Amino acid sequence: MILRDLIELVRAPAALSVPGDAVAGAAAADCLDGRTAGIAAASVCLYWAGMAANDWSDRELDAVERPERPIPSGRISPGQALAVAGGLTAAGLAIAGAAGGRRTLATAGLLVGAIWTYDVKLKNSPAGPAGMAVCRGLDVLLGASTGSMRRALRPAAVVAAHTYAVTALSRREVSGADRALPLGTLAATAVVATAAARRPPNNTNSSRVAAIEGGPGGRATTATTVTGGWSGAVRDAASGLVGLVLAGLYAQKFGRAQRAVLRDPAAGNVRAAVGAGIMSLPSLQGALAAQHGSPVAGAAVAVMAPLGRRLVKAVSPT
Repeated sequence: MILRDLIELVRAPAALSVPGDAVAGAAAADCLDGRTAGIAAASVCLYWAGMAANDWSDRELDAVERPERPIPSGRISPGQALAVAGGLTAAGLAIAGAAGGRRTLATAGLLVGAIWTYDVKLKNSPAGPAGMAVCRGLDVLLGASTGSMRRALRPAAVVAAHTYAVTALSRREVSGADRALPLGTLAATAVVATAAARRPPNNTNSSRVAAIEGGPGGRATTATTVTGGWSGAVRDAASGLVGLVLAGLYAQKFGRAQRAVLRDPAAGNVRAAVGAGIMSLPSLQGALAAQHGSPVAGAAVAVMAPLGRRLVKAVSPT
């Protein structure tokens, strides 16, 4: 096994679509800090583990449909692929626990269960797209696990809906699709983009309520203080603008690839649309982070999209 074979096995460039889950979740949960980087690293390990487990599970099917993949081509043995999947799973859990503590480790454990259940049981069943959507939704919640996870349910649902659409397309990468499939996924993409472009109604940086000790008579009083004034308003405006632009970029990139499938639902166009769905995800994650008050982090996540499109020319993300 050489490095290039390992890179192909785990679809290494596609991991650029992963850190944004943690950022979007942390931004929504108001816990975007240094721990988020460690949680994102754990997510990448678990994503790579899932890719290796996917190929190990599909080795007999790939021998017929994808003989060029690392296992059926003989470049990586099934045992090596399983060892890679297991090692990366253990690494992901260890990093998650070290970065975020017990609740992060517990959430990572749920994610591991969902990943392996999808790869071993659900992937080729009618429940496959839903199983993969659950994995991505949990990955967003993993990013929120050091804060208010309840507040991250909305971005988790948005990312899960996108993942469902991409996974539904991916099931027709070999055989091609009928036109009903891209019509359905295009409609889902429009809903997802609209949800990502909208500002959460309870998200504002304009004011907060603070308890001030030492009021008249030495008693505590409660006062409303303005935090940021104009700077808070500017940040709110920037968040909305960045989120709107990134949601538009997501819809444009992924939508264009799906329209190509609608015109010609051949297998090659379906694979291209799946790749576009994977590599447009950073734009979606960036929009969600921005709309939850983190426009700089959202823009930084979105930069991974064009970088990923360059890298997938060398290694397929599907």
